[in-house]
Amino acid sequence: MEGIINSIYNIIWSNFLIYFCLGAGIYFSFRTRFSQLRNIKEMVTLLFKGEKSEQGISSFQALCTALAGRIGTGNIAGVATAIAMGGPGALFWMWTIAFLGAGSAFAESALGQIYKEEHEGQYRGGPAYYIEKGLGNTTFSKWYGIVFAIVTVFATGLFLPGVQSNSIAVAMKNSFGINSWIIAGILVALLGLIIFGGIKRIGSAAELIVPLMGGLYILMALAIIIVNIEKLPAVIALIFKSAFGAEQAFGGIIGSTIAWGVKRGVYSNEAGQGTGPQAASAAEVSHPAKQGFVQAFSVYVDTLFVCSATGFMILMTGSYNVLDGSGAMIVENLPGVEFGPAFTQTAVNTLIPGFGGAFVSIALFLFAFTTLMAYYYIAEVNLTYIAKKITGGSSSKILINLLRVLLLGATVFGCVKTANLAWQMGDIGVGSMAWLNLIAIIALSNVVIKCFNDYESQLKSGVPREQISFDPIKLGIKNADFWVEKNKQNLK
Repeated sequence: MEGIINSIYNIIWSNFLIYFCLGAGIYFSFRTRFSQLRNIKEMVTLLFKGEKSEQGISSFQALCTALAGRIGTGNIAGVATAIAMGGPGALFWMWTIAFLGAGSAFAESALGQIYKEEHEGQYRGGPAYYIEKGLGNTTFSKWYGIVFAIVTVFATGLFLPGVQSNSIAVAMKNSFGINSWIIAGILVALLGLIIFGGIKRIGSAAELIVPLMGGLYILMALAIIIVNIEKLPAVIALIFKSAFGAEQAFGGIIGSTIAWGVKRGVYSNEAGQGTGPQAASAAEVSHPAKQGFVQAFSVYVDTLFVCSATGFMILMTGSYNVLDGSGAMIVENLPGVEFGPAFTQTAVNTLIPGFGGAFVSIALFLFAFTTLMAYYYIAEVNLTYIAKKITGGSSSKILINLLRVLLLGATVFGCVKTANLAWQMGDIGVGSMAWLNLIAIIALSNVVIKCFNDYESQLKSGVPREQISFDPIKLGIKNADFWVEKNKQNLK
């Protein structure tokens, strides 16, 4: 089984996908005239705007739900893995994919809003919806949408949960000596309470947990940076020199530096992967671009804040090893220490001896737990889409409950299986979704730009943000039925 999974992994995560992720980010950055720089103030302003409704959650709740999916084990174990396999320069390439990925995140989240639907009293949307409608409601686009939905159900419902639960179980066992089966039982109980409550409960939980956990983690990183502030210039120089092979020690692994930086960056911030639009579509906004801006900012929060916090803690305290392509050590600051959460735990121990294990384990638990919540929501949205296409009506409660049971089972599986297998299965899920979604958002790029220009035009003409509206008919955007109906209701 591991041999088959490894073969699939190598096919999906070839260099073509790495170049595709970078290329898509560059493409949308140029087409929006580098909106991710020009509109940072607008992104922050819109974070706290928008209203809740019976059908939708607030922009901030949608942001937190998306961040719940983005901020996970990739921010701790993933950053450590990138440094171990690609050297310090991998952090630069994580920043690069975040900056460029903000353009892709805007595109996919705006599309999610444009083509969303109201289904059983809640907003639903995401790649499956905009693939079908945006590509013309053809037989091809409908099947393309179904394929994406099936891949996403397997990825977020079965493959990805194991990565999060495995990291929780390993960290808790190492720090507190708790048996993995006990951790599995606790996770299942807590997760079951939330996922059986639907998007409203997931959004409320994310709104509470995400800002708290992210804030405390960054404060810890700042404390370590301040204590080691004299090392900051040298560490920044090391990151940039290593990123381009100018640092002699890491010059021989420049290919791995770029590959692991991009790979772990994509895994962590999920820009272009197709997970962010699911939460973005659930928001109550007056214009799709608003949620596009909010979700673009979430990529910065994930990578530029949280991943950077981990990276600087590790590098400034020298709490890392670096391997070459054959498994030999280039740098061995921590003999016998396996790469992953242990790097971060060692870094925190330099500030408060004996505290690193507990702090990182608790942070990892909260990070990964909220990601599991988001995975369930994404899987449910896509299962609902599939069921609706098959039955032509309402979603099946039996299928939804079966999904819940399977996801909880996958969570248990991850707790008791090896980390390598869990990560490879997770990467297969991420890569498969990214291939399908990136092709779709590039094909729909003209729709994205129409939406983007319309919002900027109204804002520049002096229309108050609260009154900026979206008229797909005026813009020549077809099949945006939700907004057409909404405008009719407003006219009445």
